Amino acid sequence: MQDNQGQDIHGQDFRKVADLVAARIRDGALRPGDRLPTQRDFARRHALAPSTAARVYRELARRGLTVGEVGRGTFVRAAAAPDVPALTEPATARVDLELNHPVAPDQAALLAPGLGPLLRPDVLADALRPVGVAGTPAARHAAATLLARGGWHPDPGRVLFAGNGRQATAAAIAALVPPGARLGIEELTYPVVKAVAGRLGVTLVPLAMDGDGVVPEAVEEAHRRARLHALYIQPTLQNPLSLTMPATRAHRLADVLHRTGVHAIEDGVWGFLRDDLPPLAAHAPERTVLIDSLTKRAAPGLTTGFAVAPAGVADALAAALRSGGWMPQGFALEAAARWQADGTLDALARAKRREAAARQETAARRLDGFAVRGDRHSYYCWWDLPEPWRADTFVAAAARRGIGVTPAAAFAVGHHRTPNAVRLGLASPPSDELDRALTTLATIARSTPDDTMAD
Repeated sequence: MQDNQGQDIHGQDFRKVADLVAARIRDGALRPGDRLPTQRDFARRHALAPSTAARVYRELARRGLTVGEVGRGTFVRAAAAPDVPALTEPATARVDLELNHPVAPDQAALLAPGLGPLLRPDVLADALRPVGVAGTPAARHAAATLLARGGWHPDPGRVLFAGNGRQATAAAIAALVPPGARLGIEELTYPVVKAVAGRLGVTLVPLAMDGDGVVPEAVEEAHRRARLHALYIQPTLQNPLSLTMPATRAHRLADVLHRTGVHAIEDGVWGFLRDDLPPLAAHAPERTVLIDSLTKRAAPGLTTGFAVAPAGVADALAAALRSGGWMPQGFALEAAARWQADGTLDALARAKRREAAARQETAARRLDGFAVRGDRHSYYCWWDLPEPWRADTFVAAAARRGIGVTPAAAFAVGHHRTPNAVRLGLASPPSDELDRALTTLATIARSTPDDTMAD
């Protein structure tokens, strides 16, 4: 068979065809956002077997040059695929709306007094000793008080500790889901969990969601098809959609957990922003492992992870923490206990709730008229982009203006159609910088991809 350049093309030469397409992308003949022909049309134009055309498209995707969207086609990427999972490292963009670490006004000044006593040599020596996953009695009681919300109070004896919340989540998955087994997960979810599951050899099963969060019947149906060993869920201020599960939905989900015997891994790291609501663990205490951390409450530079585990899971979870090397640091536990005792963490939480509301007001004002969803308690916005924008090209256009945003594909699980949307993290930049960045994004959205490429 011959391609349109007169070259011989057989199945083993698919990389040469991919090289030709890559050269067109590099030379600008194919621009970011351009749609490639269907594989059938591509095969016909290049006189290829359909199987060879499919291998060409897979090779282009592997190189990070294209992205496929179910139901829409294959498009030239606006930027090379990242080498690390989204949201795991600080963004290089000048204005970071990807990572989301809320900082309260005068936060360092609030935290400093609690650390002062730790600098006494005798206290410091004790705080620097190794500590196990059970922590210390003082740390367990402080953590139980810290995690209490909405009338729910965990048993201090059921609290375990990790270095941070991600480690606690990884340990919970490892303890509950064997390699190759199935973990139910919201169809749009925290990207790091996708990476963790991949490293543990766990199969993710995307579950349908609606305006109240994950649909309980979707959990039951997925379990009926093939066993779910556990469910990872964010009932409060879900990342990326900012959804909060109402009590009626939580009751229904708890019933499903009890009927099926499935355990839930509840990610509660944003729960401190809604301390009026009890967690899912309050509705299904024997079926739920609650994960939390100090990263959002205090600061990522000095953090610890918490896991409140049912009696039947605690031993396996503790073993997973130890075998993974995900041990807590004694200094961080002591600092957290002191900040909890002197009211610092409560003061920080109140300040961050006020800051979240102010930033949501800024977003509502600057993005008025667009399809933007958020919650006044949340530090996220989910933006369904207007036509003719696609998420990939919008992310690239924002990056050219020095603004980092996250495409919906980073949160999507499985191969269902990815929403044409981006997530905006409102926490990291200073307020005035956030205001300017959102104004710029609104200007971009009111233009077209061709307009921004011409800038």
